[in-house]
Amino acid sequence: MLDLHFIPSPEWGIKPVLFYLFDVPVYSYSFFMLLAIVTGCLLYWIDSRKEKSKNDNTFYLLIAALIFGAIGAKIPIVILYWNQIFSSPNGLSILISGRSILGGLIGGTIGVLYTKHKLNIKERRGNLFAPAIAIGMAIGRIGCFLRGCCFGKPTSLPWGINFGDGVLRHPTQIYEFIFMLGMFLFLTYKKNRNPKPGQLFDILIIGYLVFRFFIEFIRVEKIVFLGFTFFQIICVLGIVWYSRFYLIKLVKRE
Repeated sequence: MLDLHFIPSPEWGIKPVLFYLFDVPVYSYSFFMLLAIVTGCLLYWIDSRKEKSKNDNTFYLLIAALIFGAIGAKIPIVILYWNQIFSSPNGLSILISGRSILGGLIGGTIGVLYTKHKLNIKERRGNLFAPAIAIGMAIGRIGCFLRGCCFGKPTSLPWGINFGDGVLRHPTQIYEFIFMLGMFLFLTYKKNRNPKPGQLFDILIIGYLVFRFFIEFIRVEKIVFLGFTFFQIICVLGIVWYSRFYLIKLVKRE
């Protein structure tokens, strides 16, 4: 079975090298991941200025989200591919190249919550983060598509993509790009209608967890328990954990 996170061959992908800069290859994945981070941070900075909340604490939350997000993106790779990383001579390159968007999202969330606790920040600021995260994730999936990672299972649908093995596959990266772009537009629409503090972030998290759970059925992933992938289990746990806050609020109202 072809591996989801690690590239089977240098030729794999739609356009792994985006362009050359003075004979130095600029890889599509790295380019779009950097573009995703820059775009997300820029949008967050612009929105924070509009909300008149650009202060040191806001800056610390952004840094925490980036650092913990980067760590979180690596943890699922270490868990799923422990043997490959520590037994293969290319283990270090596998660890460096492999990352999980879902892990990054969860890690960034934990980082922000931890930093808010340390800085004694009580108010929710997720409405500033949500649109920036959504557009960043959308842009990042373009890089995944061009590089050929996170691909789908074989399909007979007319839009199936050959990533290099002669098999038409679901372009799951494009599916996620469309979903996250739609999420960004929806969150931007809601942002202009005075949402409750943190409401946009709740919509983003729950929406993505539900979407990711179902798209895993057509992605090439390792089955780890009762026919479900590792990421599906994480999605279910995340939905349950998040839903308990709404259940508590519902009970308190009664």
